[in-house]
Parts: sequence; structure tokens; C-alpha cells
Amino acid sequence: MDKYEKVFELAKRRGFLWNSFELYGGSRGFYDYGPLGSTLKRRIEQIWREFYVIQEGHMEIECPTIGIEDVFVASGHVGGFSDPLCECKKCGEAFRADHLVENVMDAAGTLSAEQLTEVIKEKGITCPECGGELNDAYEFNLMFKTTIGPGTGRQGYLRPETAQGMFVDFQRLSRFYRDKLPFGAVQIGKSYRNEIAPRQGVIRLREFTQAECELFVDPRNKKHSNFERFAEKELVLYSQAAQQTGEPIRMTVREAVETGVIAHEVLGYNIALTNEFLTKVGIEPAKLRFRQHLKDEMAHYAIDCWDAEIETDRFGWVEIVGIADRTDYDLKAHARVSKTDLYVYVEYDEPKMVTRFVVKPNMGKLGPLFKGKAKAVADALKQLSEEELSKDQITVTVDGEELPVSSDVVDFAEETVKVSGENVIPHVIEPSYGIDRIFYGTMEHAFDEENVAKKAAESGLKGAEEAEGAEKTEGAEKAEKAEKGPEATKDETEGEGEEETRLVMHFSSSVAPVQVAVLPLLTRKELADPAKEIVAKLREKNLLVNYDDSGTIGRRYRRNDEIGTPYSVTVDYDTLQDGTVTIRDRDSMRQIRAPISGIENVLYELIYRGRNFESAGKPFNF
Repeated sequence: MDKYEKVFELAKRRGFLWNSFELYGGSRGFYDYGPLGSTLKRRIEQIWREFYVIQEGHMEIECPTIGIEDVFVASGHVGGFSDPLCECKKCGEAFRADHLVENVMDAAGTLSAEQLTEVIKEKGITCPECGGELNDAYEFNLMFKTTIGPGTGRQGYLRPETAQGMFVDFQRLSRFYRDKLPFGAVQIGKSYRNEIAPRQGVIRLREFTQAECELFVDPRNKKHSNFERFAEKELVLYSQAAQQTGEPIRMTVREAVETGVIAHEVLGYNIALTNEFLTKVGIEPAKLRFRQHLKDEMAHYAIDCWDAEIETDRFGWVEIVGIADRTDYDLKAHARVSKTDLYVYVEYDEPKMVTRFVVKPNMGKLGPLFKGKAKAVADALKQLSEEELSKDQITVTVDGEELPVSSDVVDFAEETVKVSGENVIPHVIEPSYGIDRIFYGTMEHAFDEENVAKKAAESGLKGAEEAEGAEKTEGAEKAEKAEKGPEATKDETEGEGEEETRLVMHFSSSVAPVQVAVLPLLTRKELADPAKEIVAKLREKNLLVNYDDSGTIGRRYRRNDEIGTPYSVTVDYDTLQDGTVTIRDRDSMRQIRAPISGIENVLYELIYRGRNFESAGKPFNF
């Protein structure tokens, strides 16, 4: 098994991920998050909120996951949100046509369906499943279509991204922020894409979770007020130039902005913020890079686009975050379709005298001539140049219809006026996070198979093995022998020392779905009661706690290693004598003895304050 298979085997066995609809045979592109997976995912989302809502001050909104057709006509999704589809003539299996040819040519994603069909025929590419001949490729729209209301109803779609809700709410958001640029809004929620062939686990789903921020900035000023926070942060950048050589470069954010590798400070700041977030939730810095979109893959309206990519064992480099300067494309598109101006009025420091071309349609004349279309005609006249307005017969286009307008219904001239400000259509900087992909990246980067004896030696544990059983003092050993006999004592001590390898998830304490395991050495009441009291104390500190009294102590340590529990607290018979417990560190397998009194504060500091483990108690097995 490769690492991908091992991670998924553990994920399914331990309650992180399950195939959806398993009872009925399942369906590609859908996964259920089990108890541990759901908790891990929520903790990643909560840290994202801490970054963007609490630290950055971008307020969160929530919009419907179903949108009316007009929204997606404006955004371009109805007309252009598609992937090239290719089907097998023999078995009927569907494939992404660009994926079929990516091994025989570069930049397959930039080819049209017709070009992909030519490549497939020229290279003799056949069905990966049965070897059959493939049909011609064609564009397949990825949105899920639905009907809103009974009967024929109103055409709608499940949203393919969360961003459009924030663009549609722009006017409300602008008023909320008192029309002061820059301002931002965020949204975390489900999005839907009818993927052609989702065969990569949670990396490619038909229902997935996005976390997106739309930062609205003044296009004339893309400096960031807090740029110095990350100015000297060094990032691994796979710029357009670096992709020509095949070697990423290391560069500070300041250097990247000053040399034009990154377009401006706001974009640079948000790339660095993305780096900070990803490493905090557990993405390995050595397996993280930022790749700049090449010119032929960048959207025509974008100034600059970067993807945060992580290295995976099976799929290579995978995009998990996109950070783009989308300019004013989205607001202009929605303004055009909705026929509503979307701008922010920006006041000058001091009023200015400006000369401008002013068009004044005569509504008294336009009304009788054009009835209900009079306002639309007037708006169209205001968009014309002086040359166009100087003609005897003026022509405007309203709702696709060309209308002749007499020159005597409109006046125009240059005027010098005093103005206090101007209307500005903000540019949008958009960091867009794929939470499910980040979830998988966190899982794979945390996964490890360790040789126990080697790890014990590295950690300086007593003897040549971890010797977890050594935690039991002489009093505890005697108590166990009296309770369960000599064979039972052997079972309790053999779990760690005799295993050659252990599976361990090295989750960051901030995202681990279980932060502390509380383990009574035996199931006897005198040990269970203080253990449950400890559980209550820890939960009062809002720590995620698992109480486990099933099986040998070694096997319980192993179970908690597998689910990534950073610390385990063992209550034994010495606890009854001196009021101390054993705290075990997952990564080093070291143990300390610490008093029950104040243990909730000790563990809180270990998890959230970065306290050194060895300072939290008396060394026990090292």
C-alpha cells in the first residue's frame, strides 16, 4: 500500500472518513466525515475563522447554497463553467479529456475540446478502464441544476462556489462597513460541482466545503497597512520564471513584491497569511509551495494568481488554496446583469475642481417617446462619447434592441465643477480555501509509521524500548498482581515494548480531534472515579477529552497514537497514594509524573501555550 491507501485505511477504521451511501453501494465524489473526521474538520475551520474573522476583522456572512440563474449568468458559470468530457464507446465510462492527455503533453488544461479530441486520436489514447475507443470530447457544465418552487418554477443551481453570495451582497456589505475601503467578508460552507470523474478521495468531490474571503480594496492603493507583519517571511515561490527552470525559489515577501514577482502588498500579505494558516493546522512547510499561474492559464481579467500547493505521496503537487487579484470583474459583471451600480463613494482629502464631460438626457421628451424604456435609453445615452452624441441621429442599444434617438432630446457639454469625491469600483483580492483538501493534506502529513525501539532510543527512554509498562510503580505492580494475576500484568506491559512499529498521527495540538486521553490503569472504581474527575476538570477548560478504560494500557496508548491524541493521562495506584498521575507525550513517548491538582492548567498550557513538556512534571521513563 502507498501512503494514500494507508491513510484512508486508518481514516475509515478509526472514524475519520467513510464512503457515503455505503449501505447502497456508494457513489463517487461523496464522503461522510465520521466522529473524529468531523471534529478535525471543524477545528480546521475554527482556526480559519480565528485568522480571518478575529485577527483580520473580516466579518462572516452566510448565503443560500442554491442560487437563482441570473446570479450564475452574471458570474459566467452558466456559459463557461465546464470541463472537457470524453466517454468510452465500449464501457460508457466518463473521463476528463484533459486528464487523459496530460501524460503526453504539457498545458493540457488550456486546450479546447476539439483540440483534445485531435490529440487523443493522434496519440491513440484509449479508455483507461477497458481499452475501448473514446468518443469525441465535449464541454460538460459542472453545475447541478434545480428548479425553485413547484411546477416549472424558476431555474436555479447549487452554488459552485461561496464567493458569488458575497458579490451579490456587496451593497449591504459596503453600508455595513460605512463605505470605507478596504473591507472584507468571509464565508464557510458547502459548494457543489458535478465532477466528471472524481477518483481522488476527498481531493476531488462533488459536494465540498470552501472557506473564502473577498477583500474589497481601492484599485489605486494596494498597499497593506500591516505589511510589515510578514515582510521578512521567506516563502517557497514557484513563479512563472521559476517554472521555466523547474526549480522553485525562496524569497521574502518584501523582495517578491519589490521585484514584481508578486503583484502588490495586499496579495503578498494574503499569500503569507495563507502560509501561516496552513502550517498552523499541520501542513509540513517542506511540502508546501506557492505556484504562480502561467499567462495561458490565468483568467483574462486577473492581475495575478497564486496557488498554495502541497506535495502528496500519490498525486504529487495538489492545489489546496487559490489567492487571486480578480480586479473589478465580478462587481462589473453583476452590475451589468442586475442593472445596478456597484461602487463605493470615496471622499477626497480636499475637494477638487475637475472638468468633465456631462450628458443630460431630457426625460420630459424621452418619457413620451420611449415609455417604460425611457430610463434605460437615458442610461445608454450617458455612456456615449461626444462624437457619438454629435450625430443628427443617435443610436443606443437597450436589451439587445437598437433604438434611434433624436439629438434634440439630449444635451452635453464639458463643465468645471467642485467635487468632494468619486465613485470607485473596488478590486477584489480572493483567498479561496478547499477545506476538504486541507483536511486530507493534514492527515497525510501527520501520518507516520515509526519503529518503536528506534524511537525509544531517540527519546532517551529507559532501557532499549519505550517500556510504557515501567510507568507502574512497585505498588501498582503489586496491586495488579493481586487483582488479575501474573499473566494479566504481562499483558499490561508488553504492548509497547514488543511492537516493531506504531502508527501515529502527529496532529498539531490545535487541531487534534482528541487532545487528551484519560486512562485508568484498571477498571476498578477506585481508579475510575479520580479519572472521571480529571475528565470533568479538562472539559471545563474546553479541552477535547476521551475517557478510555478498555484493554491493556499499551493498546490504549496505541489507539490514541493512531488518532493523534497529543497527551495521555494515566491514573494508577500511586495516584491514590501521592495524588500524581502520568502524562505521556505522543510524539516522544516520554512520560512525566504531575499532581492532579492543577492538571487542567498544565495540559491547557501544553496544548495552547507551547509549554515545554519536560517542564510540566517530574521525568518518569527517561
